[in-house]
This record gives sequence, C-alpha cells and structure tokens, in this order.
Amino acid sequence: MNNPPDTLLLIAPGCPHCQSVLTSLTELVKKGDIGHLEVTNIAVHPEAAQEAGTRSVPWMRIGPYELAGNYSLGEIKNWVEKAAKGDSSQDYIRELLEQQHMDQAVAYLKQHPEQLPALLDLMQREDNSLGVSFGVSAIFEALAGSQALHQLAAQLGPLTRSDKANIRGDAAYYLGLTGNPEARSWLEPLLADPQEDVREIAREALDSLPS
Repeated sequence: MNNPPDTLLLIAPGCPHCQSVLTSLTELVKKGDIGHLEVTNIAVHPEAAQEAGTRSVPWMRIGPYELAGNYSLGEIKNWVEKAAKGDSSQDYIRELLEQQHMDQAVAYLKQHPEQLPALLDLMQREDNSLGVSFGVSAIFEALAGSQALHQLAAQLGPLTRSDKANIRGDAAYYLGLTGNPEARSWLEPLLADPQEDVREIAREALDSLPS
C-alpha cells in the first residue's frame, strides 16, 4: 500500500447496510490499509451530511473518492487501493455514472478539472454500458463553455481522425461544446466525412463556435 488513505463514513440509525460497511472499514484500519477512520452519525450531526452533499447512507469518502451505498469488503478494499495509488480517476468517474450519480461526477470534475482527460479514454471504451455512454455525454454538456472544456479541445481534436465513426461523431459534438474557435481546424475536414451523421454533427458544431 503506497499511502493508506484517510476515510470518512456517514451512518444513520435504521440503516440496513451501515453496520456491514463499518465492519469492513474497521477491518481495513486494523490491517493498516486505511490510515484514519472517522465515523459520524448524521442523526446527531446532520450538518455532516449537508457538508458532504448527500442524503443517503452509508456514505464514504475514501481519499478523494466519494461512494454511497452498500459496498462489500472486497469492493471497499479495491477503492482503498485505488485511493492509495491516486491514479484511478477514470474508474471513479465510471463508477459514479454506473451508479447514476451524475451530479456527483460533474461536481468532481469541476473540482478537479485536471482529470477531464479521463473522459477521453472513457468515451473510447467499447465495454461501456448505455448509462456510462450517456453519462459521459451529459458531463460534457454540463461543462459546456467552461474554461476547462475550452482547454480540452486540443486533446479532443485528434479523436476526429478515429477510424470509428461513433468516436468521430462524439468528438465533433464535444468540440462544439468547448466554445474554442481553434476546434474549427479539426471540425472542417469532417464536412467531407463518409458518414452522413458525422458530417451533420460537424456542421452543427461549427455553427455553434465563435468565429
């Protein structure tokens, strides 16, 4: 374990899964996989839930990763290991989208804009569920016009040269959302793309960009 992460756990009376999650986290503390565990009962301290931005328990913050729901010991240990390594943003974003925590995914990326390139890898994965694919698109839409997305245009651009039409189309759509006029140089060649839907997406993206 590189750097055992500190962990915060929020619980509440009557929660059917809180005890099992607490037991798992306690076990990981004993093994030294977690450095420090703080447990808060939100019935006594409701401000803790408000500060965390959650209404459900059990809720955990393991290092930088916030997770809600009933996770097994193995699943928790996996996230503890990821937090210790500090290199699993793509996995974390994917987990949030799988669990339909869109607002949390957007909030995470607004707080950590340096992790936006993880979306580029995620959008190219062929094993994504529909929820993840739609979620990636929704994140781009939520961040449309932001400075972070504006700066991502240079990394999005090369994806318009993908041999997969769906990747070219997605990249074109997202480039339109960046608001970066430099994206035009990547979009204009797509006006001659062999796929009609890609050409249409590129035209709409170009129309949305400032000249």
